Amino acid sequence: MAITIIISFLLAVFTLAYLWIQRRYSFFARLGVLHDKPKFPLGNMHGKTHPSEVFKQFYDKFCRKASAFGVYLFINPLFVITDLDLAKDVLIRDFEAFHNRGAFYNKKDDPLSAHLLTIEDQEWKDMRNKLTPTFTSGKMRMYFSTLLEVSDRMIEKLKRNCDNIIEVKEMLAQYTTDVIGNVGFGLSINAIDNPDTEFRRVGGKLFNKETKFILRVALFATFKNIARKLGLKLIPSDITKFFMGVVKDTVNYRLENNIERNDVLDTLMKIRDETQENEGKLTTEEIAAQCFIFFVAGFETSSTTGTLVLYNLVKYPEVQEKLRDEIRTILARHDNKITYEAMQEMKYLQMVVDESLRIYPPIFQVLRQAARDYKIEKDNFVIPKGSLVGVPVYAIHHDPEYYPEPHKFDPERFNDENKANRHPMAFLPFGQGPRNCIGFRFGLMQTKVALIQLLLNFRVHSSEKTPDPIKFDPDTATLSSENDMWLKFEKL
Repeated sequence: MAITIIISFLLAVFTLAYLWIQRRYSFFARLGVLHDKPKFPLGNMHGKTHPSEVFKQFYDKFCRKASAFGVYLFINPLFVITDLDLAKDVLIRDFEAFHNRGAFYNKKDDPLSAHLLTIEDQEWKDMRNKLTPTFTSGKMRMYFSTLLEVSDRMIEKLKRNCDNIIEVKEMLAQYTTDVIGNVGFGLSINAIDNPDTEFRRVGGKLFNKETKFILRVALFATFKNIARKLGLKLIPSDITKFFMGVVKDTVNYRLENNIERNDVLDTLMKIRDETQENEGKLTTEEIAAQCFIFFVAGFETSSTTGTLVLYNLVKYPEVQEKLRDEIRTILARHDNKITYEAMQEMKYLQMVVDESLRIYPPIFQVLRQAARDYKIEKDNFVIPKGSLVGVPVYAIHHDPEYYPEPHKFDPERFNDENKANRHPMAFLPFGQGPRNCIGFRFGLMQTKVALIQLLLNFRVHSSEKTPDPIKFDPDTATLSSENDMWLKFEKL
């Protein structure tokens, strides 16, 4: 009798689960939105290909047929925008209707997950306004000397090893880790000379494919409420313990010794001191979360971008020589000194970086969540409140309508004339609108300083270990090569 009851109960549970999943998988059909039939449990995704390429396949299929189409991330429906005017509406003109990202965070059990990229509504608006002064042009000039000092150490180390083939991603990750440690925390990490430093271990672990970080991000976003109720953590506990310890120790040391520095941590401490109790003072956990995302986003995306720029310069040596000539010519006008002003004059350098970001955007899709029902007049359907909406950056960047021969590396796409003739939403490496990447100027500066130093001192070549073509790692959150990037540096 008991076995019969158990079996009946399980059958009822499975039946209800099946009906619920079928209901979820009929979401787009009921709205009349173009989509492909999903398969449980991954929906329209599969684990063998990077999501950027999956989205591009659907984009190519539907982009000329509708303003948006639908895909299923596991059982979660996602509207994917194909019309650039609609993308502008979502990201800029109707921002009030799409001001959140819909990402998972758990302030109570996983405090480092509650940072500027994930927090929502008024809390996000207040934090964004407070952090914006950290990334002004004046602050960029202030940080510039730190970047020069760190890049000098990178070059000196490379000169000692330039007869060898160098794994570029790790070299640049050491450089950006040292920069972020100094500018973010005022700490001399010295990952360049000591690659086994704890900061490098922590940064490497978060983006290591073995952590399945991108899978956890997708799952937790799909089941946000359940994940929060279960106290699940996106950030590994040892990383949380490490970052909390660093921030608490540094804050206490500065307070006890009355130390002020023009870095991100100092800005957050001043925000806390200037905030009234009834306005909600920043907690140590909140300060640590903002420092954490500055560190993670700063070191990973910049090192990835620098790596892929060098890869393109190796494949197109004539571009490398033209860029080197520009660097030398402009520095000659500045007493052969690398300055912030000289870097700003290097237009071809910006074009080279932009074209690399077009082909290999680190963040392959911009996500938003509908704060209210939103009517798409052109296609006569409604995006329901709470739905996720994506702008497929990688797919748009490879659309031949905007970029003929999209796989060809051609920096001239970003000269003034070509940029003026192209839709502004056709280039989105840092998002757009009020919720774009707050630190993109700093990230670009990091990458440019490294490239200037490297190209002044070395000619870069491919090696027998250089991947060709690049295959994207399907288990990483950013767009990066599955294989190490080994390049040869010839000392000039």
